Amino acid sequence: MKKLVLALALGLLGTSAVAQDKPVDLKLSIWLPPAHPLVPASKEWAESISKASNGTIRTAIFPSEQLGKAFDHYDMARDGIADITYVNPGYQPGRFPIIAAGQLPFMFSDGKKGTAALDAWYRKYAATEMKDTHFCFAFMLEPGGYHGRKKVVMPEDLKGVKIRPPQSTIGQMVTMLGGTNVQASAPEARDVLERGVADGIFFPWGSMFLFGLDKVTKYSMDVPLFTAVFTYSMNKAKYDAMSPAQKKVIDDHCTTEWAVKVASPFADFEKAGRPKMLALSGHEVYPLTPDQLKAWKAVAVPLQKQWAEAVTKAGGNPDQIYQELQDSIAKNGAGL
Repeated sequence: MKKLVLALALGLLGTSAVAQDKPVDLKLSIWLPPAHPLVPASKEWAESISKASNGTIRTAIFPSEQLGKAFDHYDMARDGIADITYVNPGYQPGRFPIIAAGQLPFMFSDGKKGTAALDAWYRKYAATEMKDTHFCFAFMLEPGGYHGRKKVVMPEDLKGVKIRPPQSTIGQMVTMLGGTNVQASAPEARDVLERGVADGIFFPWGSMFLFGLDKVTKYSMDVPLFTAVFTYSMNKAKYDAMSPAQKKVIDDHCTTEWAVKVASPFADFEKAGRPKMLALSGHEVYPLTPDQLKAWKAVAVPLQKQWAEAVTKAGGNPDQIYQELQDSIAKNGAGL
């Protein structure tokens, strides 16, 4: 009985300690529109944080680039313009070479399993590669492909074509194949295609409809050629100022499990866009033959070499890092 009373007393003391923590207000910046599934998924994540902290950690979500442009979101977390930000590392070529391994073509077959593989692998490197911020978790896009006003079948068909790439590695591929990159964030993509500034785009299926790109393209290559990787990055000073109990709440919500929870509605949404595109009148969705697919996969070889060179330059061991990623992909059944 005494042990039971002592346990209850300690439990009440623990609850009281959390309740007495100073309130913390977080600003979470997501550059996607409110209709995007990442926004409500992040709201559920924030509500769980609030509940676990007894209401002492409150989060306001700012979608649609309200606090800053998509390209600036890592620096926004670093500088405290926002407290947590949705970062696409591939928007800043060369800055984050290690996580760019996740951007290589034909690496992943599934956004949810890929997220589990990516986050579990990258945690070892995030503290150094993204040392200006407090790393929360990494996740990924459901694999997507090419969409455009011009039909592209073979890699050489990109020669002379203006492409909006989703991340820096695909940008390197476009340049290597003789195309021209048109830099634009996802919210700006329709405008550059509509005005003819770009001829095509590498994009996921569901977001083609969300951003209205189905109205400015005619062809879609039915191949999971690429993905994009993301992080939720937090301002270090904001995290460091929290109480130990509040830090534990954040740590418990910055896990691989939570990465998959937050990314899953996103993955389901993107996957659902493919049958929708297949049924779209006046739009051609075309597969590749085995030989055509082989030609595209061959393009990934020099891209991997370029990635390895960038990692070596940054002081990393590319062979070890790449093998660890492959092991994580195999463990989670996330490969092609």
